Amino acid sequence: MICARTVFRCFKTLERWGNIVTGAAGPYFVGLAVILISSGVVCFFDVLAPTLSYPLLSIPICMLIALNMLMHYYYAITVKPGFLDEPPREAGTSLLWAKKAVTKGKQKELTGGVQWSTRGVKITPAALTKCWKCDRVRPERAHHCRICNKCVLKYDHHCPVSGINQCVGLHNERHFVLFMAYLSFASFCYCSLGYETFLDSLGITVVYGQPWPHHSPEILFSLVYILAMVMCFAVGVMFAWHMYGITSGETSVELQDHDTYRQKAKERKEEFVNSYNLGRKKNLAFFFNIGEGGYSLWTLFFPFRIQPYTDGYAWARKEGYEQHQGVRRGEELTDDEDEEEV
Repeated sequence: MICARTVFRCFKTLERWGNIVTGAAGPYFVGLAVILISSGVVCFFDVLAPTLSYPLLSIPICMLIALNMLMHYYYAITVKPGFLDEPPREAGTSLLWAKKAVTKGKQKELTGGVQWSTRGVKITPAALTKCWKCDRVRPERAHHCRICNKCVLKYDHHCPVSGINQCVGLHNERHFVLFMAYLSFASFCYCSLGYETFLDSLGITVVYGQPWPHHSPEILFSLVYILAMVMCFAVGVMFAWHMYGITSGETSVELQDHDTYRQKAKERKEEFVNSYNLGRKKNLAFFFNIGEGGYSLWTLFFPFRIQPYTDGYAWARKEGYEQHQGVRRGEELTDDEDEEEV
């Protein structure tokens, strides 16, 4: 798929240039992002929230959306993605951690480390390879980040911009995606509800001499509105791209790699089959770890921490597959080859 390769190259280029521009100033960009997001929240509740219909219903919903956006951003920048040299993680016991949903049956463990989840999907141990950059044995789906100089479990990409300033991997990818979802939705609501007020702040529709009736300055509201329009489009496109990868059972890196595998398999008149692709519904369930054997659907609407369904050393597989079909030994792409192709 040409689109996958093009988008991945854009991500890698943005990643490298973003790291050059930000460099050691990354924490300051995080601070700037916090200020901008907070300004948007303040402007919304000061200027737009009082104009909403049915305030007893609409205001709590808006507060929940803002809380999710802020908390998932906090998690995305503070939760480590899952470096290879870290010890296994356990679920926390604080109020920020969700409790697993009650399951109808227990997970059955078979010989050889193979397991059957309560969702009826086989989970098998990951194949192990050695990273030539950090000389560590790593499971499949782990990649070496050239910026962090570490291997990351289920590596998606390194995000030096957008105020994230770290890798997106196994343990924070869910928060990153939900942050994009709530940010793009909140930006859309801000733009759609604040159109007339934006014109007023510019002095286009307001009656001459009529004072600005809000605590937030007109210039701040105008700047936040313009920023919201940009973020609604840019983050919305990124969110749609990541959701496409999630429903396909692929990370951003794998979208690029699997495109190469498809081409090689096609040249041999074979078919490439992604063994991680369980179907859209199950792919979403495993990514967000919801449903039977995981957490409640409500964890998508409340900003709780949850554990991924795996520790990164075992993966759910398509029925009848132990590995990808159409990829021969020695054809697996390495981190070095990924970078050379960009």
